[in-house]
Amino acid sequence: MSKAKTLFFTAPRKVEVREAPLPSLKDDEVLVETICSAISAGTEMLVYRGEFPQLTDVYDELSSELKYPLAYGYACVGRVMEAGRMVNREWLNKLVFGFHSHSSHFVSETDNLFLIPSSLSPESACFLPNMETAVNLVQDGAPILGERVLVLGQGVVGLLTASLLSEFPLERLVTVDQFDLRRKALQTEGQRSKVKSLAPTDLQPFDATQGKPSAFDPFDLTFELSGAPSALNDAIELTSFSGRIVIGSWYGQKRAEINFGGDFHRSRIKLVSSQVSTISPELSGRWDKARRFDVAWKALERIKPEKWITHRFPIEEADGAYQLLDKSPQEAIQVIFDFGTQKSHDF
Repeated sequence: MSKAKTLFFTAPRKVEVREAPLPSLKDDEVLVETICSAISAGTEMLVYRGEFPQLTDVYDELSSELKYPLAYGYACVGRVMEAGRMVNREWLNKLVFGFHSHSSHFVSETDNLFLIPSSLSPESACFLPNMETAVNLVQDGAPILGERVLVLGQGVVGLLTASLLSEFPLERLVTVDQFDLRRKALQTEGQRSKVKSLAPTDLQPFDATQGKPSAFDPFDLTFELSGAPSALNDAIELTSFSGRIVIGSWYGQKRAEINFGGDFHRSRIKLVSSQVSTISPELSGRWDKARRFDVAWKALERIKPEKWITHRFPIEEADGAYQLLDKSPQEAIQVIFDFGTQKSHDF
């Protein structure tokens, strides 16, 4: 294959697929033929809509200095087809994950690739970045035995976070999302008793004037993962005295008025900014990226999130994939690009 098809964002709500010759392999590089790549319905849709801020964040290379035209994405799974002369031949034909933009083929050093465990399908492996994010969120929230925990937003990151939290011995785990499809995603027979899923209209904040809640006690720990900055107001209302709110959403240029008046001033609620590019200083003495990725791989093996893939598109129909997520988000959970190479391999 002498050319690669790569997706480019060219303007707000405009994408195109461009073909370009593949560069010659350097001695320490391999050529990967992509099997599938996952669309991020959070960060990536900000790029699609032109809602990303102009960042120069040295901690987040994927999100810094964004400008059109832009090849973007970070969840590619493929097979190593060629290897440079200095690369161990054992890499050939291996399934690998790469933090790479959506492309039919890409060239990478092996240090930037992850070998995929044999127990995982390529489609489940596409969820690695979101699973690492979920692991990071749970570590930053540090849930305690018997706590009441709330997750606002049940996109892919929210579903993965809630799945991890359901493994803890919590008193209560509640998830909230505006879309029925996402609310039902965790309501399987095995999870129904562990997770209560609500619509935003079902939320009933703690009634301080009556001294008691009208539907449930306030939450010790809340995760704001909806992507809507106004949801912080719900998080503040629903979180208890001295509780924690972990903010995992990247809002881009979106703004909202947040009510830091009223009870918040006296609440001692802690707001925790959580982003996967770094490890919390409290953990970095014992944890590194390799250890966290190992936890993420094992979590993918347990949860097998490919069941949340609702749509598969060829890269040539990328415009339809993004229009779906932009105009009909209630119909989708995870959307992936299928490059049509999986059928020729046994997994």
